[in-house]
Amino acid sequence: MDEFTPTSRTTIKRIPERGTYDRQFVYQVLDEGLVCHIGFAVEGQAYVIPTTYGRVGDKLYIHGSPGSRLIRSLQGDINICVTVTLLDGLVLARSAFHHSMNYRSVVIIGRAYVVEGTEGKQEALQAISEHIVPGRWQHTRKPNSSELNQTLALCLPLAEVSAKTRTGAPVDDEADYDFPVWAGEIPLRLVADPPIDDPRLLPGMKVPDCAKNYTRSPQNKSKQ
Repeated sequence: MDEFTPTSRTTIKRIPERGTYDRQFVYQVLDEGLVCHIGFAVEGQAYVIPTTYGRVGDKLYIHGSPGSRLIRSLQGDINICVTVTLLDGLVLARSAFHHSMNYRSVVIIGRAYVVEGTEGKQEALQAISEHIVPGRWQHTRKPNSSELNQTLALCLPLAEVSAKTRTGAPVDDEADYDFPVWAGEIPLRLVADPPIDDPRLLPGMKVPDCAKNYTRSPQNKSKQ
């Protein structure tokens, strides 16, 4: 299917023309983002925790210590809401009321489950690593059994999903277009500075391409 099916929980109600359920658009936002925020409630108290993630097909992976509040709570088979937002620019209108932002965002609702088995956990950790720095996994020492025992991986199926976006110039009230003030957009993007060597780097170690050419630009990934 080319689109996610909207549900009562994911149907966009405010400014619905900015909404989309297009699967490829969702993939692009998730693949370009670095941090997701996971919202959940435990015993009436709401929490929102930022964390890294990785995507393979219609599965979103997160990981952490089995002792963390996030991981302990998510193991309890509770509903969660995951959001990823990319800020593309500031929109400066003529009126203060109509200032805005250009953005792309994704909201996922559902329940995560524990990834079982050593192989499954390795695959989840590789997905997260490759999401953060594509190509880095092959250059690293892989997690050993002790490290795997200290890590718990969770998978959230991409089933209830919606996306929203804003692009373009300010939209002012017609009467304000004659107001004598500058209006327009300030584009924003995430740019990586040159890599910095670890002071304890072994002699002769060169910066790998995955670090030297690092970018968060959208990529066509085979995992789609």
